[in-house]
Amino acid sequence: MEKKSILVIEDNLEMRENISEILELSNYSVTTAEDGKKGVAAAKADLPDLIICDVMMPELDGYGVLHMLGKDPKTLSIPFIFLTAKSESVDVRKGMGMGADDYITKPFEEMDLLDAIEMRLKKSEALKSGSTRNITGIQGFMATASGRVIEQVTKNHRTKQYSLKEFVFREGDSPVYLYFLSKGKVKTFKMNDDGKEYITGLYNSGDFFGYAALLEQANYAESAQVIDDAEVLLIPKDDFYHLMNSNTEVIGSFIKLLADNIHQKEEQLIELAYSSVRKRVANALVQVYEKYNTENREEFTISLGREDLASIVGTATETVIRALSEFKQDKFIESKGRDIHVLDIQALRDYRF
Repeated sequence: MEKKSILVIEDNLEMRENISEILELSNYSVTTAEDGKKGVAAAKADLPDLIICDVMMPELDGYGVLHMLGKDPKTLSIPFIFLTAKSESVDVRKGMGMGADDYITKPFEEMDLLDAIEMRLKKSEALKSGSTRNITGIQGFMATASGRVIEQVTKNHRTKQYSLKEFVFREGDSPVYLYFLSKGKVKTFKMNDDGKEYITGLYNSGDFFGYAALLEQANYAESAQVIDDAEVLLIPKDDFYHLMNSNTEVIGSFIKLLADNIHQKEEQLIELAYSSVRKRVANALVQVYEKYNTENREEFTISLGREDLASIVGTATETVIRALSEFKQDKFIESKGRDIHVLDIQALRDYRF
């Protein structure tokens, strides 16, 4: 098993070496930094599994380190433990309020340090695994994320069944829930002034959706509609906000989801500007294939209406039908009804015309 990596930021040489020795003997991979500025640089360069940081340091103290790492999505979710020589509750509250996951008061017992590290690493792994792609897993994710969420909270989360073409929410609605798709398929889309639909996202079992409006505390900027009978876990927004306020790893997880979505939308805009329609249709087929082919089968059947495919591409349905006809002649696909059977995914990935 690969060793977990820990970054120790401590200006006192003796303390720094003592902590390093304890951790290395406990089979952790350790890097060190003697001040806050070097610690921030090391964290961004190495992305350790956990950070231990002294509070009182020259130039940049521990609060400054936590603040700077909290502004970077890549380091935001790294578990962070403060070392403090002070036991006053005000210092503890300040650190935890800024997003620290734990604190240890110096001098400390060796086992107190190791127990705190092990607990934080386990919690981090539980969050990463989640967001374990089923309802039981997501309820565990919720409980683990906050650390103090009582059992009753997860019991209050209910599932709702949605039928084909039923709306989960509409553009302009005020958000009430965070949604977790446990079964089925959902699309999000926007309508232009001419009433034409443009798909902004596709979601499969195991995906969150509807979180952007919650994070922005704004009304939905798009609609969500079922494209295959779905079962959705409804997580009340107050529970979501409680998690966001109680654990930086939860914040980091959703910021990463937002960043991934933004990157995907940027690629879509570039494609709309520079790619031919047939290339865009090929890319749309690849996108849907990779999204829903969870078993990574070489040949895979996409069940998607031509109108929905046209909404992904950003063109007329008739244009999509013509492109599919050409792909069928080239033996890239076969089609029957709404089903598109992909025969040669690599040919679609490599399509250039």
